[in-house]
Amino acid sequence: MADIHELQLTLDLPDSLPPEDLALLRWHLGQEGGRGDDGYAYPLWGGRGPALRIGGALVGELHSDGAGWALTVRQEVHPDEFDDLRRMVLWLGARTTTVGAVGYLRFHEAHFPDVLIARSGSVRRAVLRVDEVVESAAEVIPDPYA
Repeated sequence: MADIHELQLTLDLPDSLPPEDLALLRWHLGQEGGRGDDGYAYPLWGGRGPALRIGGALVGELHSDGAGWALTVRQEVHPDEFDDLRRMVLWLGARTTTVGAVGYLRFHEAHFPDVLIARSGSVRRAVLRVDEVVESAAEVIPDPYA
């Protein structure tokens, strides 16, 4: 379990997503109506409940928002799954309507994640390099009116 990473994705998909694409997503999320026949051995995001190494809860949700689909995933993943995860994240990147940060990948002992950024039909990973960290215990969320 020492190699566990946290994967978080939050992105939107168009209402025009084909039924077979929705079925694949539902399968990976462990939802009814899912079908997994694209070379994946098992659903990637079927975990639910307490996260053993990363803290918090494991989540995998896909919901219609009326104008499209909203996807949220937070899972514990192992590097052995990275090939399948990479393929799925790139697949989502080609379909998402979200531009900008769509998630992150973080080694469970790391303080800073690698940010996943969607742009022009693809997803790239931005590695954060921090020389100095400025922390504020008094202001966890900034006051925009201060």
